[in-house]
Amino acid sequence: MRFQALLPLFMLLNLCFANSSAQDNLSGSLTVYAATSLTDVFEAMRDAFAETYPDVTILLNFANSATLAAQLTAGAPADVFASANELQMQVAVESARVDEADVEIFAHNRLVLIVPAGNPATIHSLDDLTRDNILLVLAAEGTPIRAYTDAMLASYSDERGDSFTKGVLRNLVSEESNVRQVVARIALGEADAGIVYQSDALGDVADQLIAIPVAERHNQLASYPIAPLLDAVEPSLAERFMRFVLSDEALAILEANGFCWPARQDDVEVDEAATEPALEFSDIGEATKIECEAASLEDG
Repeated sequence: MRFQALLPLFMLLNLCFANSSAQDNLSGSLTVYAATSLTDVFEAMRDAFAETYPDVTILLNFANSATLAAQLTAGAPADVFASANELQMQVAVESARVDEADVEIFAHNRLVLIVPAGNPATIHSLDDLTRDNILLVLAAEGTPIRAYTDAMLASYSDERGDSFTKGVLRNLVSEESNVRQVVARIALGEADAGIVYQSDALGDVADQLIAIPVAERHNQLASYPIAPLLDAVEPSLAERFMRFVLSDEALAILEANGFCWPARQDDVEVDEAATEPALEFSDIGEATKIECEAASLEDG
């Protein structure tokens, strides 16, 4: 009788063990469409994910979010979409590739002004971008980083007058297809300044750049949404990768790559009148936490 009473418990434990084993033995190929600014962090996440699920192959397709959203609208096969702003995720929702209820914000980012190491044009703030003979590089219109940049310039113009944005854009000499190309141009010394996400300048070219913070009252908080595709070829893998991206382990990877975590938003007072010195990128990690925690959740 006692043995019979224990049978249901044994069966339940066996079922849990079987389900756990099945989950741990996941295999297959997962296609992830991700914004260019996520290149380093998603490559790191792919490697970390592979440590737990070595039989899962993650194929990463990076491009600017507008391009990825257009490809998805045209029917390109994918399992997960991670965008650099909510607008392009909404494009995927409106094209019936993503269910809006499945969308999660998994990270935030901030804007920063970058100049080549040595700062040959002696640029120390956004105001210097209105000087004559400054060579400025920005991402092309239609990309999320350009939308955030334009919103930032509009904020400066609200304070300084309409001539501010006009003066900055008068010095625009090149518009790149994605933010990583902006970083590359500045790192190579082909222009005097660029505006990028703070996370994008933390890679191999970090020692070739100097970061100049954007005043908090004008900076923009970039939101990164992620969602599985409704017609994902591997829905179970898509769901598991989504859970990983939202995990504590992924948080550490995000912070190490210059991003901040939405759940870290809290009420932190900011002294907007304070003058912030230029930051070398070796110091940008701590600045990331401070700036992102202090920002509002408004999407530029």
